[in-house]
Order: sequence, then C-alpha cells, then structure tokens
Amino acid sequence: MCGFSGEVRTDGGFADTTAVARMAESMGRRGPDGAGIYAQGNVSLGHRRLKIIDLSERAAQPMLDPELGLAIAFNGCIYNYPELRSELEQAGYRFWSHSDTEVIVKAYHRWGARCVERFHGMFAFALHERDTGRLVLARDRLGIKPLYLAPGQGRVRFASTLPAVLAGGGIDTTVDPVALHHYLSFHSVVPPPHTILSGVRKLPPATVRTVEPDGRERDEKYWRPRFERDPGKADWTARDWEDATLEALRVAVRRRLVADVPVGVLLSGGLDSSLIVGLLAEEGQRDLATFSVGFESVGGEEGDEFKYSDVVAEEFGTDHHQLRIATEEMLPALSEAIEAMSEPMVSHDAVGFYLLSKEVAKSRKVVQSGQGADEVFAGYHWYPPMLEAAGSGVETYREAFFDRDHEEMARVVAARHLVDHDASGAFAQAHFDRPGAETPADRALRIDSLVMLVDDPVKRVDNMTMAWGLEARVPFLDHELVELAAQCPPELKTAQDGKGVLKDAARRVIPSEVIDRPKGYFPVPALKYLQGPYLELVREALHAPAARERGLFRPEYVDELIAGHERPGGGTDPQHLTPLRGNKLWQLGLLELWLQAQDL
Repeated sequence: MCGFSGEVRTDGGFADTTAVARMAESMGRRGPDGAGIYAQGNVSLGHRRLKIIDLSERAAQPMLDPELGLAIAFNGCIYNYPELRSELEQAGYRFWSHSDTEVIVKAYHRWGARCVERFHGMFAFALHERDTGRLVLARDRLGIKPLYLAPGQGRVRFASTLPAVLAGGGIDTTVDPVALHHYLSFHSVVPPPHTILSGVRKLPPATVRTVEPDGRERDEKYWRPRFERDPGKADWTARDWEDATLEALRVAVRRRLVADVPVGVLLSGGLDSSLIVGLLAEEGQRDLATFSVGFESVGGEEGDEFKYSDVVAEEFGTDHHQLRIATEEMLPALSEAIEAMSEPMVSHDAVGFYLLSKEVAKSRKVVQSGQGADEVFAGYHWYPPMLEAAGSGVETYREAFFDRDHEEMARVVAARHLVDHDASGAFAQAHFDRPGAETPADRALRIDSLVMLVDDPVKRVDNMTMAWGLEARVPFLDHELVELAAQCPPELKTAQDGKGVLKDAARRVIPSEVIDRPKGYFPVPALKYLQGPYLELVREALHAPAARERGLFRPEYVDELIAGHERPGGGTDPQHLTPLRGNKLWQLGLLELWLQAQDL
C-alpha cells in the first residue's frame, strides 16, 4: 500500500523526473516508510512506500527487473500472490524478494496485460517495458485503488492522488462543468473519466490502458459482472444462497489476512464490520484489535454507536479501542480531512474516518473494514421500491438518489458553469439501459456497486486511512463475492429492510441484537445541521475572494441557504436537505473548501 507517480513522454522527449519526484514527495503520508525514483528515456516513475509485505529493502519501489526489462510502481495488495508466485516458480521464474510487487512483474512477463484477471486484490500500477518504451496502467476491478491522469502536450502524467498530479504543475485547474453537474445532482459522485478539474481525469476501474511511445492509447475493460440469474443456480433455495454468501465472505476475510504486520478491524457496531470480526474470530484470530469512533449528539441525533460495537467486542474478546470526539476537536480536524481528499467528498463520515485512522495508525498498519456491503447486498432504502419500478427503473432511482433535478441546477449554478443538458440524468439512463442487468433492482445495484461505491465510500476510506499511512482492506468487495451477490435474486437481498440474505447468514456468526438493530450510519451531526462555527466556516468559504472570482454558484442561492440556516432550526428545514437527507449548503461549502485547500 503506497502512492506512486509518473510521466510518459509521447513526443520523443525525456520524462521530467523532477516533476515526478515532486508528485511523489507530496504523497509522503501515504508511504512514510520509503521513497524511490526510476527514469528510463520517455518514462519516469516515483514511489512512496508503506511496508506491509516483505519489509526488507528488496521489495523497495519503483522495482526494476533488469533481466525481464520491466519496471513497476504499484499501490495496493495482491492477496493471492503466494499462489501466483508458486505457479511462476514452476514456470522457471526466479525471485529475489518475497513481495507481491515482484509477482506482478513476473506475471505480466508471462501472461501480458491479461495477468490482471489472475489477481485477487486491490491494485493500481504503472509498468514500463524498457525495450519498447510502452507504458501499461491498470486499476483493480472495483476501483479500490485510485489512479489519476493528466494528459498534456506530448506527455501524460499520473499519480495515486489528484493533489499529487497538481504538484507536478502545468495542470488546467478550471472546474469541469460536467463534473460539477454530477457533483451537485448525482449525490456528489463524479464518475470516471471526469474529476472536478478539467485537466485531471481518472482511469476507470477494471481497466488496463496501454500507452505507446508515439502517444497511441488503447483501453481494455477486463471485468464486467452480470447482474442476472445464473441458470446453474436456478434450483437454489434461500438457504443455499446464505451458505454460499457466508462461505464467499469467509474466503474474502481470510484472503485479507495476508501481511507481515498485524491486521485490525474498524468496528462501527453495524452488521457488516461486526460480521468481519466474527469471521476473523472463526479463523482463530485472538486478541484482535478493534477500533470505533463516536461524536457528540446534535439536534437530538445520536453521534455514536458504541453500545453495539461494545456488544461485538465483548462477544469475541477483542482488544477494543473507543475514540470519542468532542465537537470542538472536530473543527480543526475537518480542515485537515478536506485537504487529504483527492476529490471533494461531502459525506459526513470523512472526518470520522480521518480521526479514527489517526488513532489506529499508532498501533496498526492494516485494518479490515465493512464498506461495500450496502451496495452489494441491497442495504439502502431505495432498493425495495426498485422491485416494483416501471420501465427501466431509472426514474424511481433518480427520485430517491439524486440531490437535484436538472431544472433546479439553473437556480444553483452560475450560467457560465452550467451545462446545457442533463449530464447526470443521461449518465444514469445510459447505465440502466446497458445489457447485463435483469430487473430495475439489478440495474440500481449495478450502478451503485460499479459507480457510486467506487467514487464515494471506497474513495473516502482510501483517502482518509492513507492520510495516516494505514491500509484499509474491504472484504465485501472481493470480486468473487460481488459476482455471487450480483446473481442473487434481488428479493432475497432486499428482504428484512435490506441485506436479508446477508443478515440470515450472519445469524450463524454474530449476536442477533447487532443484526436486528435499526440501520445506522457513521453519524456526524454537527455537519448535518451546520450550526455555530461550522456554519461560519462554510459562510467564509463561499464568500472568500477565491470563491467570488471562481463564481461557481449564484450568489442569491447561496445567500438564501445561509439565511435559512441562521434561523432557529434552519439546518433541519426539509428544503435545505436532499432526498437522502444531505445538507445542500454543506455540499456547496465543501466544494469551495476543497478547492481553496488545494490553493485553487
């Protein structure tokens, strides 16, 4: 787990190693244990290392294999690397390290770019062929590991974070109008290849991009799960689906134990993280370190779920740690968390993950976390209505999930930043119209698993944990588990107010009181209701000189939202909240706070 950067020249020139080093240096917090630079003609790679597997310097990066003529910079973890290494050794390959990085190099040499299909894990990498000058960029199936790109005149730069790309210089930092439309309507999700900045793109998940020395590029999508019923499982009972789900999750949790350092768990007290703890206990993990975070209550809304995490910690005898955050502690941490974001992310729990990661990183380098279960196993409230949705189901989905319709955008966004079409609606419609999803519920689960999940919760966890040099592993995003869940009949997943098949499987492992509790989120009430210093923070950001010069939003709309929050109870006014109960003023303020944190 690390951060990497690089540049490939496509005009015959030499790569700018100084810029690549600057980009890598900006990611020091992602990789505090080592640094390196590689340069060969038209390509340069930079790397910051977090030591997880093979702690020796033999596993340092960028890694060069002179015999094979290959160099790599890699971020992530290949969980099945021991099995792949054994297969490659039998084929005659010799290894000098015990790292998964070297396994990628040898696997590429033997199987070419299709090697990614053999990997179980989370990964992004840049691999350079010395003799051809070709560069290969790849990202894992579910986009757990990020990869940002900045095309330029005669070159392409890339890095594990968007701010690292900016550190290289020479980037168009104007706001992308299509991305702005997504951000304000598609619940702050900006699908690839867009980012909020016009000059920075991102490689889509499950994609291998080959860049030839003359600039020609080709992309290959190597994984497309089908959200359809498998005829081979037509006779499966509900119990069969529970058995298969539990076994697939056991395998996923077991895979994510591979490390040369101890592995802990982020324990929220919900079904998903609690089940991970229970399965790790079944695997024989003793004195497992677990970590929970909570906040002060605001507006009558509870700010922690410690009563549930305590039940799980006691049941399985974990070494449990509670982190209680006072409201006054959160304000300075909020600015740090925003600065650590690769892209603006409005979800309130970002600061919670940031502070929790700070505490966890004092004693652990690796944790497992429960992200992804809601999208994969239908845990959200908008999935049951999709069972009865008319047509493709896209309109039912939009009514529940979208923050604003296209008409409202004209009230929010200044004319020069407003696209002339419903970009977000068109994206959702196109996704729902693609083959490979059987019912409206399947289509909603597909767009959430393959798009929303990647560019909201997964990205948030990566950014906030890696800000403290902490590797987060997400077993619910094991691709074989995702494939299984995609085949499962939607009515089994939406049962019991969501995640029905997962809940019934979990009853064999964890206490029922954790399973049957009301659904909770990572509550940060102070950011939902925007009172006192939090409201002032947003007001200052939206009225700052940089914001006025940028002119993203209509001033009258901003003033209307702020005035509404200044009235007693204004932060709870339904007209100031999105259908998913997000705060519309926070959404605007967060974007400006992020842009200003990047000195834009």
